[in-house]
Amino acid sequence: MLDMNKKKDGKKLTYFLSGRLDTITAPDLEKDLTSSAEETEELVLDLEKLDYISSAGLRVLLSAHKNMSKKGSMKLIHVGSSLMEIFEVTGFSDILTIE
Repeated sequence: MLDMNKKKDGKKLTYFLSGRLDTITAPDLEKDLTSSAEETEELVLDLEKLDYISSAGLRVLLSAHKNMSKKGSMKLIHVGSSLMEIFEVTGFSDILTIE
């Protein structure tokens, strides 16, 4: 299960994700990101309460990063050590902005 809460501040959109970003929940996040992307120039994903991310979740993050790089920026914040390890092993830490 994935819980998504959003906070809009002008052209900045912050998602607060908690739970699991996996094969079942990734399409929901992707659909929501796509529908919100048009008016967003800065996308922030707060992963403090995200427990797990699968390859499907990584694909959604990569797609969002690709779309946002055309018109603004995207960053991940509050990434825990277990998720950071996944980003490092997969090479995503070299691609994504992680603070």
